[in-house]
Amino acid sequence: MPENEETPEVVEESQEPATAQEAEGTEEEPFDRARAEAKIRKANQEAKSLRERLKELEPLARRAKELEDAQKTEQERLAEQLSQAEQRAQAFRQRAVRAEVRALAAAEFADPDDAHAFLDLDAFVGDDGEIDSDSIRDSLADLLKRKPHLARPADTSPRRPVPDRTQGSSGNGNRSSSDPGVIFAGLMDKALKGR
Repeated sequence: MPENEETPEVVEESQEPATAQEAEGTEEEPFDRARAEAKIRKANQEAKSLRERLKELEPLARRAKELEDAQKTEQERLAEQLSQAEQRAQAFRQRAVRAEVRALAAAEFADPDDAHAFLDLDAFVGDDGEIDSDSIRDSLADLLKRKPHLARPADTSPRRPVPDRTQGSSGNGNRSSSDPGVIFAGLMDKALKGR
């Protein structure tokens, strides 16, 4: 900031301490609408003046930030850009490892997403940034030994339904005696003949 500019000082108004009657409550004193409206007006005026001051100070804060950025050395800017690039590269590396784990787990796991939840993904990235697929396979096999419930079921083929011959009508028209229709018909015959 230039030396000849003065920063405006923020003046805080002291608030009146609560009187003994206000501390006890307003039981003794009736509600005074005019006094309440005056307090509200005063609070609104203070809020308005603070908003105006904030609007005046925002450009100054923006200008100070620009000056601070301009004063940074080229090396500081490059270091900042480097750290941001390293963070992005780390995020991409983690996504690649997660995808590799998911792909290798798809053959043996019921839900491939479960595999990367139980493994340390950073352990599979070498110093050169390459992903060690053999290590992932070994870790997945070890995980299945420790937690066999994560494995895909052995028989995943769809099961054929087994026919139940007691259901439905038989092909020759004979119904079994446990058929509700036959039982009802028998009851109706007895009821009609018993008349």
